[in-house]
Amino acid sequence: MTYRKSNIYLSLVNSYLVDNPEPSSLNYWWNFGSLLGLCLVMQMASGMFLAMHYSSHMELAFNSVEHMMRDVNAGWLMRYMHANGASFFFMCMYLHMAKALYYGSYKKPRFTAWAMGVMMFMATMATAFMGYCLVYGQMSHWGATVMTNLLSAMPFMGGDLVPFMWGGFSVSNPTMQRFFALHYLLPFVLAALVMMHLMAMHAHGSSNPLGMTGNVDRLPFHNYYMFKDLVTVFMFLMVFSLFVFFSPNTMGHPDNYMPGNPMVTPASMVPEWYLLPFYAMLRSMPDKLGGVMAMFGALLMLLVLPLTDKSMMRGNSFKMMSKFFYFLFMFNFFLLGHLGELHMEVPFMLLGQLSTAFYFSYFMMIMPVMSYLENMLFYLSNK
Repeated sequence: MTYRKSNIYLSLVNSYLVDNPEPSSLNYWWNFGSLLGLCLVMQMASGMFLAMHYSSHMELAFNSVEHMMRDVNAGWLMRYMHANGASFFFMCMYLHMAKALYYGSYKKPRFTAWAMGVMMFMATMATAFMGYCLVYGQMSHWGATVMTNLLSAMPFMGGDLVPFMWGGFSVSNPTMQRFFALHYLLPFVLAALVMMHLMAMHAHGSSNPLGMTGNVDRLPFHNYYMFKDLVTVFMFLMVFSLFVFFSPNTMGHPDNYMPGNPMVTPASMVPEWYLLPFYAMLRSMPDKLGGVMAMFGALLMLLVLPLTDKSMMRGNSFKMMSKFFYFLFMFNFFLLGHLGELHMEVPFMLLGQLSTAFYFSYFMMIMPVMSYLENMLFYLSNK
């Protein structure tokens, strides 16, 4: 029986990592999936080490982080790996999603894999936000206060949800302990979602840059794509090491290196860079409920993309109009990220509203119209 079980496990490994047939036209944009797996393993490993020395008590959280940095052997390395690893995790995730948007990897029959990926994205954002709050610096405290207060915008139950999340009447010890428990638990949920994502993707194989079937010419995953993935892994580790060892605080806000103080409000609330586009949508709306709906709706829009893209050909490689609006959408997303770190004043508030409107119109209006026009042109050219 044990021998039979081991054969089953080995056959699964062989199916996913050795004999898995992949299209021969895959380029390096497909390597970000393996980099995301590497980032998840690094974050879980460093996070488990940090949890051994972290105290979730409100009075001790900031000092426990400083204790790790100063007194624990290699504690500074684990802390910097975890903090910078979150930024690199989101960098690879955004690039992975940008690849999927450009090459149409969300289209049928890969909708399940895309939906799993969107769920992983939202779970990663929640995990990163709670981890940022656990440091309990000045920006962490006020970030937790502002983001949890958003629940009060919900009709009927919003006023009761906020004290339930806090465990009291403000961000306090129960809040920190809940955030710590969830921050430790969610990565395991994320790992389960990764396994389901891989299973859904394995059912139909990877898409390819040509936007057509790749069944004509396929190569085994090992040793062709195994070596290709290792190239980007070594490059990733090299760049990651430069940040960890030579510039570990590049992506951190200066206010978060001071202990959290509920009596002093920061001059401006600036979350981590990977949350800035959605934070800009939240702030650009004049009404709190409208801002919350815009922020969460921006994430849910990703799920409707396979339904609004009716193009006969997958991807934008050979579609000039869709390619133009895709890069316009990318520019708009970077603009939202920049607006998220600025004060919401004239003309930035109006610009944020226009950028938010374009973000939603890309999914609901531009994509269906472009699909219809390009399908018509394709039909006329082949008539």
